[in-house]
Amino acid sequence: MEDVAARAGVSRALVSLVMRNSPKVSEQRRAAVLKAADELGYQPHVMARSLASRTSTVLGVMVSDLRNAFFADVVEGLDSAAQAAGFNLILNTGSRSPAREQAALRSLLSFRPAGVVLLSPVLSAAAVEKAAEQCPLVLVSRTSRLSTVDTVNDDGTAGVALAVDHLVDRGHRRIVHFDGGSAASAAARRRGYRAAMARHGLEPRIVRSEHTDTAGEKAVRELLSSVDSRELPTAVIAGNDFNAVGAISAFEEAGFRVPEDVSVVGYDNTSLAALRHVWLTTVDQPRLELGRLAVEALLERVRGERDEPMRHLLHPSLVVRGTTAAPRN
Repeated sequence: MEDVAARAGVSRALVSLVMRNSPKVSEQRRAAVLKAADELGYQPHVMARSLASRTSTVLGVMVSDLRNAFFADVVEGLDSAAQAAGFNLILNTGSRSPAREQAALRSLLSFRPAGVVLLSPVLSAAAVEKAAEQCPLVLVSRTSRLSTVDTVNDDGTAGVALAVDHLVDRGHRRIVHFDGGSAASAAARRRGYRAAMARHGLEPRIVRSEHTDTAGEKAVRELLSSVDSRELPTAVIAGNDFNAVGAISAFEEAGFRVPEDVSVVGYDNTSLAALRHVWLTTVDQPRLELGRLAVEALLERVRGERDEPMRHLLHPSLVVRGTTAAPRN
């Protein structure tokens, strides 16, 4: 700032006013300071400014899995809402490991953010509660009973029920669910699957999996090796789109056609599902809306507008494409 002040022929205090966008500076002096800053390549130190003013314009975001396009869409919603409110994001990942997520969360908190958003974390409730004591915190795609934590979720129970109903309407009876294992959203989707199958008088079967393509491939191989060919399912509801694509690959490698021999439904409606060579029937989560509502909830806490917890539950919808059809006789 002293270098900028010397170049512009003004005081350091005036440079500080310009960098804080103060209305007390004349346009002529503002232009001179900004010109000098540009010539010198000066960038304000955001963290130092936050420490000096005891306020922060940074929001921390921890993403569960950088490979999953679902999180990219949610982050886009987060970023748009944050930018509109004058905030910036700091982003990292815990790679779906409790220990790595704990380290990632500590890293975010070291920046003293105004608040933190955790996307589908596998952290313990105790770790989440401790973090919420340091700054406002919002969970996306995970529930919480903590009064200090806000949540924004898709109704996974209703979403999987939409998938079951769709397949039953087309004549399927042997419908298997590849679940999301320990993923934060998996429990609600398992409940939705079991309840919908019971409602139709059908026997549920859940194959333990994860929200990855390799886990989808593994689940198919396990399924094919464990049942007689006459008892193979005619349809699979995967834990998410990534899982569904892996399942389709394994089915086709084993000689089964999708959807002629087996129908497959994903979850999330990511950009992957809409690719023409995939064209996946899937449950759509309002991903941008999840991000926007998370930032809104966070900033209400930051501004002291609300103390009670906010529980957003968004309704999914079904997008029917080319991986589902009536079962063969």
